[in-house]
Amino acid sequence: MLSLQDSVSLITGVGPKRVIALASLGIQTVEDLLTYYPTRYDNFEVRDLSTAVDQEKLTIKGTVMSEPVIARFGYKKNRLSFRLLVDQDVVMVTFFNQPYLKDRIELGKDLAVYGKWDGNTARLTGMKLITMNNSELGAVYPANKQIKANTIKKFVETGFKQYEHVIATLLPPPLIKQYGLLPRAKMIQEMHFPSDEHTAKLARRSAAYEEFFLFQLRIQALKRENQTEDGLEILYHNDELKTFIGSLSYELTSAQKKVVNEICRDLRRPIQMNRLLQGDVGSGKTIVAAIAMYATITAGYQAALMVPTEILAGQHAENFARLFDGLPVNVGLLTGSMTAKQHRQLLDQIKHGGVNLIIGTHALIQDAVEYANLGLIVTDEQHRFGVNQRQKFREKGEHPDVLAMTATPIPRTLAITAYGEMDVSIISEMPKGRQPIETRWLRSNQTGVALEFVLKQLQQGSQIYVVTPLIEQSETLDVRNAEELYDNLKQYFEPQFKIGLLHGRLTNEEKDATMQAFKDNETNLLVSTTVIEVGVDVANATVMMVYDADRFGLAQLHQLRGRVGRGSKQGYCLLIADPKNQVGIQRMQTMTETTDGFVVAQRDLELRGAGDVLGQKQSGLPDFKVGDPVGDLKMLQTAQADATDLLATEDWDTQTDNLPLVQYLHRHQLQTHFD
Repeated sequence: MLSLQDSVSLITGVGPKRVIALASLGIQTVEDLLTYYPTRYDNFEVRDLSTAVDQEKLTIKGTVMSEPVIARFGYKKNRLSFRLLVDQDVVMVTFFNQPYLKDRIELGKDLAVYGKWDGNTARLTGMKLITMNNSELGAVYPANKQIKANTIKKFVETGFKQYEHVIATLLPPPLIKQYGLLPRAKMIQEMHFPSDEHTAKLARRSAAYEEFFLFQLRIQALKRENQTEDGLEILYHNDELKTFIGSLSYELTSAQKKVVNEICRDLRRPIQMNRLLQGDVGSGKTIVAAIAMYATITAGYQAALMVPTEILAGQHAENFARLFDGLPVNVGLLTGSMTAKQHRQLLDQIKHGGVNLIIGTHALIQDAVEYANLGLIVTDEQHRFGVNQRQKFREKGEHPDVLAMTATPIPRTLAITAYGEMDVSIISEMPKGRQPIETRWLRSNQTGVALEFVLKQLQQGSQIYVVTPLIEQSETLDVRNAEELYDNLKQYFEPQFKIGLLHGRLTNEEKDATMQAFKDNETNLLVSTTVIEVGVDVANATVMMVYDADRFGLAQLHQLRGRVGRGSKQGYCLLIADPKNQVGIQRMQTMTETTDGFVVAQRDLELRGAGDVLGQKQSGLPDFKVGDPVGDLKMLQTAQADATDLLATEDWDTQTDNLPLVQYLHRHQLQTHFD
């Protein structure tokens, strides 16, 4: 019995070599092939020559007036020419290097030709002869060196004929009726072989909605499945928690209080928490995480905080040791650079409960780490981790609660897609007294002005970050590099002020020593690549100066800007850039117009696209074939609501109309578990 899950090798004409070629495009099953949709359509509608524009691609139709003639010139080069009578005009048509077309061109026969029109000479450079198969739109497929677009088109045509009768509609009939969508077989047919422009648009809308709905169904099903698993009831000591919060030297903002309540409510529920905490740089996420971890510890559980770098892990360990001084919290720091003996001792303490707050890098989720009683895992800056990686964190211990934090504000679009299986909390306001950072964009010929400003700040006792994209000289990129810049700035500022250098090629020990010297104010100015981007906290730093700022993404620039102005002094961000294109200019303008991370993130998404913002392969963000999660946001939100409603409907999975959807979900949920 035929199935869309059959290998493409079962399609007539697809041999072993073609199977390999198709696999290079991600096409392995018949369904993969039939949903390998065209990226665009060539419009083969026959045009009146009086409306033709010079150098435009168009289709003309007429009668062949002269025998086709082939002229050869150069090695393997030739030109096929003939005259075509179009209404009352005679047009010279020329095809280059397609001599085999000669047999299809007969004197006195009608012919349609697609090509580029030269209005000055009334000539058409032919691209293809058109066979009018009831469609004026020709599908154009993405291809590669291993397989041509026309070959893909041929296999799609054959595959559709062979399997058309087994294409079941996946969407529930009420939704198809409500939105006026096409049944799946008709949708696939019209996507590849559209009857006309209107039907092609309807097929694309149907395909985009189907894609969004199926993705959201998988995500929401995963979310429901996680919520039915037995979680821990972390019955924290409320009085101890209130005393701790009351002992802080500042009052929490309303947004922080709201988020703390959401998290604490989750801790008490016997369902595994899976929550994303979003907040702009400096909004106070860390203290919220500290409160959650302390609550967990008062209930007799361990808490673990995972961060992306060893520098940040060390900083958190120091800060939490001070914060919890005098309380029954034993902090352990687990990183890859520990000695074997230190590592063994700490693992033993973690296993037997001697340490109840464990801070570290991804070493925390390695198999060798066994927890005595893990209640809460907090991940910081894990915005580059996808659904499956986050799932791995959840499998540590006996269903611990999970809180993921990110200071990279995520637009609604990406929150729905990349984090769709999580509950989301947002800290939407900044702590009292935190002044917005003043941002200036300067051209490279104004660098002297920037350095004079930096000198004044240094003379007032402040510290400075200077960031550059590359470590050493590159012939291909006209950008400053850290080492050259370091040498230049030493000449400018020393001996009065001490300059440090930090980049990715230093050993972990060298990085730690350099960063520690800056934190201790032994170094006044730190030249760095973006290794300082995430979470490093030096309250005395007031200026972030970024060379070749147009080489950085908006989210990265916003992160860098958030490193300064973290104390009582005003913070400044100086962007040195000579952008070569409009996108670079818009980035600089955005940075000077707003300090709101969510506005920055939305603009970044619009300028770069979803895949680039999160990093396509790492983000967990699906590579949608048809739907555009930015442009089709309303459709995406509607699909999320529809998928949630369906899963909440009693016995939806036993209704006959929904059986193809149930089978689809079962197949893909299994894939999710084994990815």
